Amino acid sequence: MTRIKRGNVARKRRKKILKLAKGFRGSHSKLFRTAKQQVSKALKYSYIGRKQKKRDYRRLWIIRINAAVRDYNLNYSQFICLIKRVNVGLNRKILAQLAVIDQAAFCSFIDFIK
Repeated sequence: MTRIKRGNVARKRRKKILKLAKGFRGSHSKLFRTAKQQVSKALKYSYIGRKQKKRDYRRLWIIRINAAVRDYNLNYSQFICLIKRVNVGLNRKILAQLAVIDQAAFCSFIDFIK
């Protein structure tokens, strides 16, 4: 049987994993076997986190809009119903920014909708 020379393939593979594990605590960044497990877990969590980030921001915008419209004797669902009835094309992100940054403009917007 002939001898198999793998060259530096295995070292490259290990270095790649250990580079991804840089910054992990303890042996999770030093030992290959534990680093491999932690990197796969971290990649899985980052994939899930990219989906959750969109949900979290939408929840935040809804909470901010709800808090802002309660000053005008409305709640969030009534406010959205009024927006749909008037056929305004502003999304929740812009409405939340308007409510936080420019309250006078938000007040005039609510008066326009009513």
